Amino acid sequence: MWKIRQRIRFYGQVQGVGFRYTAQYEAQRLGLTGWVGNEWDGTVLMEVQGDEQDILHLIQSLESDRFIEIDRIEKQLYALDERETNFTIRY
Repeated sequence: MWKIRQRIRFYGQVQGVGFRYTAQYEAQRLGLTGWVGNEWDGTVLMEVQGDEQDILHLIQSLESDRFIEIDRIEKQLYALDERETNFTIRY
């Protein structure tokens, strides 16, 4: 299994629509680790690691949610965090 870590910024109607809770649920279901949090500029920032296909499934799940409207996504690769064991919401 090819494991990666990505920092992903989501733009659009992504705050106040259950984005973080949906992301946490789906990430845990897929066995991904990392975190997700709202940013001051109205975006949502996520760092997620695991199998690349599972990360794609997580993003697809968020894009298909009826309340979330993603206009743009920016991704960057980051170094793996081998100590990370779960996916959390940052407040």
